[in-house]
Amino acid sequence: MTVDREATAPFTLRERRRAAAVREILEAAERQIAEDGPAALSLRAVARSLGMTVQALYHYFPSRDDLVTALIAKAYDALAEAVRTAIETAEDDSPVERVIIAAEGYRRWAIANPERFQLLYGTPLRYYAAPAEGPTTQATRRMSALFEQELFGGFTELQLAAASTPDLSPSFVEYLDRLPPTGRRKLPPAATALLMSAWGHMHGMVVLEVFGHTAFLGDHQAEVFRMSIRNLVEDAHRRITLPEAGREGVTNAAG
Repeated sequence: MTVDREATAPFTLRERRRAAAVREILEAAERQIAEDGPAALSLRAVARSLGMTVQALYHYFPSRDDLVTALIAKAYDALAEAVRTAIETAEDDSPVERVIIAAEGYRRWAIANPERFQLLYGTPLRYYAAPAEGPTTQATRRMSALFEQELFGGFTELQLAAASTPDLSPSFVEYLDRLPPTGRRKLPPAATALLMSAWGHMHGMVVLEVFGHTAFLGDHQAEVFRMSIRNLVEDAHRRITLPEAGREGVTNAAG
């Protein structure tokens, strides 16, 4: 029987020192990204800012890719935490309003952390490739699970399977059906397509704002964002209905 490390013994002094060093390196790299942008990330500059050699830094991050992967995973976790915190304020709100509040948490973090947001969703860093099924993949799935739960949490499996979407090609349906679950349950292809459509719309609005393309809206950017998210969520919920044989006794979560 395997017992969690935390339940058996505290971390050793060496482990605590290593964790502290890793934390300092990540914070120094984040400062460099905030000042010069993700493309300018340099292990040599990070090491110099901490008064250590590049060789010493390699002891904690053997390559630039390892450091970038850790930075991306950390940024995803921070963004997910911002969304989760927003959701916690929405306990008594309607299903549509909860999604809006989650999306607004996403938007606020992106606006407050444009360089880290760019690291996640901007121009890919040259020569960097995220490890397959690595920390960044797991982090994106945790983020997706939050929005999946808020968008579809009030619907049954039968309702989601019967969602009305534009005709999907058989090959696309087969592909969607093979995707691993990101939340508590595996979504049917139609619901996955709706989720990706809603995500792309929401994320696109945030990208436009973070990179200055909606500055002409001035102080009304938040209002336009809220209106857009409300429209897309209401449309997604209208598309989720039950087949005639299964309607009795089931209430649509969209009201």
